[in-house]
Order: sequence, then structure tokens, then C-alpha cells
Amino acid sequence: MTQTAKKPVSIKKTILRLLLYFVVLDVCIITLYPYFAMLCTALKSREEIFSGGTVLPITAIWSNFIDIWSRAPMARYMLNSVMIAGGSTIIAMLCGIPAAYALARMKFKGQTAFLGFVIVSQMFAPVVLLIGIYQVMQTLNLTNSILGLVFINAAFNQAFTIWLLRGTFMGISADMEQAATIDGCNRIQSMMKVLLPVAAPGIVTTLIFIFINAWNEYTVALCLIQDDLLKPLTVGINTFNGYNIIEWQYLFAASIFAIIPVVILFMCIEKNLVSGLASGGVKG
Repeated sequence: MTQTAKKPVSIKKTILRLLLYFVVLDVCIITLYPYFAMLCTALKSREEIFSGGTVLPITAIWSNFIDIWSRAPMARYMLNSVMIAGGSTIIAMLCGIPAAYALARMKFKGQTAFLGFVIVSQMFAPVVLLIGIYQVMQTLNLTNSILGLVFINAAFNQAFTIWLLRGTFMGISADMEQAATIDGCNRIQSMMKVLLPVAAPGIVTTLIFIFINAWNEYTVALCLIQDDLLKPLTVGINTFNGYNIIEWQYLFAASIFAIIPVVILFMCIEKNLVSGLASGGVKG
């Protein structure tokens, strides 16, 4: 009787597992198909793209990935994107870590109101504040400059940084910092030597998300940058989007180069991503 009872349970588990695999496979196909179609289009000729046909190219033209470097200053676009994303990430982390630490470990008047302000500020997209942003940047003489985009991206990622890192710090026991204080460390030393190494997964996760958000930013850069050599990659690839015709093969080839850094970063943080997000989701 025991063996007979186990068989239906085993069959049920097998069916459920197969259904789970089927759902996961469908989600992967739906998610990855646009990138597959992008790659296939990047390997086609202009005539083949406009003639229709199958998704797969008849003859793969790998030279499209080489031609874009001569048709547009792709290297400069990528360098600009690296400077903007890297600079805004550094500023956001330098400001966000102390703020998150103060919210997680200290008690002060107006803490709840400040935390609410942080949450509310995350609700505003840059496009909503675009006119105000342009006026401020014009007053500061930071329009058409990489530095202006660095400050803007850092500001718009600040709320996310504070909120996620606060949850990370609150998920770590304060006893270790108290022990370091007893050993002679001040508050800053205990934070640097004890708290930050333990919070490394959450910090790395936050850092990567800020970098990716800044790397993918488009609207503000489109409105503020007029000089072609100062454009980030997201705006610079519009070079292949002309008034009369769109060079889809070059546009998608350039887009693939824009995606590669993001994919590499996600591969680097794959092990820390779940633990970092989980630690950042701790309620205060």
C-alpha cells in the first residue's frame, strides 16, 4: 500500500516539474526572441531587410559590425557612456552609503519624513521634470556637457541607492559594530571595516543597477547634448536613423554593442544578485 501511494505522488511531481520547465522555456523564448531578431537583422543587407522574408538572414554579413565604426564615432559614444555611467555611479554611492547608514543606524527628528521624501522622489521620471532640469542645467552652464549628465543621473538614482542600501544595512546585526567600537573604532571606522565588507553583496548589486540605469538613460541626454562628440551611446546610435531612411542593419548592430556591457555586468553579479536584493528588501 505504501509503494502504491507513493506512485501517484511521484507522477504528480513529475507532471508539475514538466509544466514548470515548459513555462520557464516559454518565458525564455519570449524574452530572448527580440534580441535574436535584432542579431539576425544586424546580419542582413539593406535590400534583404526591406524585401521581407524570414527572420534568419540568407547570407550573414558580419561586416555590418565593422562598418558602424567608420560610419559613426562609436568609440567616442561608448567612452562617453562609460564616463557618464561610471561618474554617476560613484557620486550616487558616495552620497547614498552615508545616508543609508544614517537612516539604518541613527535616530533623529524628521527621519520618517525624510524617508517618505526619498520614496516619493523615486516616483518622478526624468521626462516629467525635463523642463526644470534643462533650466537648472542652463543656469549652471552644464548643458551640452558630460558633467551635467553625470550629476543628473546620480540625482535620479540617489533614492534607489538609499532605499536599497538602508534595507541592506538593517539586515546586518549592529552587534559587530558595537564590538568594533569597544575595540577602539569610531563610528566611521566601524562602518568602513565591519559593516561595508559584510554588506558587499547588497552594495555590488546597488552599484550595478545604478550603472545600468545611467547607461540606458536616453531622454535627458537627447535634450541636453547638442555636440555629436559628447553624445552617449544611447543617443549616438540615432546617427543611423536618418530623415529619409533608417539603416536598420547598422542601428541594430550598434544596439548590440550597447547591450554587451549590461550583459557582462549581470554575468559578473549573478551570484550576488539574489542575496543583494533580498538583503535590500528587509523592512525597517
